[in-house]
Amino acid sequence: MSSPDRVLPMMVDEQINADYDRAHRRAFLRSVMSHVLRQPNALIPYRDVRDRITMERESYRGMQTVPVSQIIGSVDRFRDFDRAFFPKQRHTASRWKSIDLAFHRDIRLSPIELYKVGEIYFVKDGNHRVSVAREHGIDFIDAEVIEGHMRVPLRSSMSPTQILHQLEYAEFLRRTNLDKTRPNHDIRPTNLGRHEELVGHIEVHRALLAERTGTDVALDDAAADWFDTIYLPVVAAAREQRLLRAFPERTEADVYLWVMANRGRIEQEFGSGGVSDPSQLTEAYRSIEGRRNRLRRLLMRGYRQLRQASA
Repeated sequence: MSSPDRVLPMMVDEQINADYDRAHRRAFLRSVMSHVLRQPNALIPYRDVRDRITMERESYRGMQTVPVSQIIGSVDRFRDFDRAFFPKQRHTASRWKSIDLAFHRDIRLSPIELYKVGEIYFVKDGNHRVSVAREHGIDFIDAEVIEGHMRVPLRSSMSPTQILHQLEYAEFLRRTNLDKTRPNHDIRPTNLGRHEELVGHIEVHRALLAERTGTDVALDDAAADWFDTIYLPVVAAAREQRLLRAFPERTEADVYLWVMANRGRIEQEFGSGGVSDPSQLTEAYRSIEGRRNRLRRLLMRGYRQLRQASA
């Protein structure tokens, strides 16, 4: 008969293996569901944050108790775990099980290290500890926190795309100060990368102002003048004509960017006045983009008919 001292380690070892297998299985099932429901299930790489924004400032928050559900990103292990930190890769097993063993033996581990941006957290050190905590239903975890400050909120309920949009918008505000000089603005392109394009427009306007006045112009001053004299007239015309009722998937910023990108085509179809007259600019958008949308709908209808015929 085996002694109790030998049976207990075997029982713990079996429990650890069962814990990991269950967590790995959860990661697989969540992956399947994310594909079926077309919902994001990946951790957010911290580099996607740093590539899109320069923090207003950073501050050391010290030791804190952090909600595990708000930890949705990682610095360097974002491929190893899913959005809920369940382990996707088998090579995580050894380290994961060693953390789980410490959990079962009630061994106190060192706090994890996190970056905080808005209301969400990214793991700098301690990915496996977060994963084991999620598997065991632990709601809070001790962490050493460094916080990066920005001008717009980030929440763990946001999708990765929504978070990236917020980051680009925050960087746009940091550079232009439009949230302070024109607090009622709402410049939200639907596609990623377009805020940088808007900054390019403001830089061109800044150069023209400097040439006109013979003095250097601060970027935030140029942004305010661009908003008043270039952006707002186009948007005001779009509002007056209720343009976005016909294009509900678009925003006012999309209309402005489209107008600026199609100036040559607008002049060709509507004459040179079409560029200077905001009402004609928006009418051009309605005409040209409306034809494009009708063509897209016809193509989709034809595609569905072909699929039905071949079924």
